[in-house]
Amino acid sequence: MQRFPFRFDPIYRLPGLCFGIVPATAWVEVGDGELRARLGPWSLRTPLDNIASATESGGFAFLKTAGPAHLSFADRGVTFATNGDRAVCVEFHQPVRALDPTGILRHPGATFTVADPPALLAALETR
Repeated sequence: MQRFPFRFDPIYRLPGLCFGIVPATAWVEVGDGELRARLGPWSLRTPLDNIASATESGGFAFLKTAGPAHLSFADRGVTFATNGDRAVCVEFHQPVRALDPTGILRHPGATFTVADPPALLAALETR
């Protein structure tokens, strides 16, 4: 099991803290055939076989990413962010649960602002 912590930009710390988002509650794990992620009270879990692609991205607006996990109204993707600079965007074959515990709302993709995007990408490629 490999764990990838999130990188916290100082300006993201206070908005995140209001939602229980601290280093201990912000991570992505790859192993045992699964991708697991947590951002404060929100979590995501899916088999590695459900990953269609993963790419590096970045340059996110503070207001669209700071604080809680965010829903993209454009594509229903979910963003787990603690900085606006660099992230890994993962697309799924089958949408996954993250924001809605009932599972009615599912996400075709997820973005994670981990501290080391290339290492997470490498772990996902070797799956």
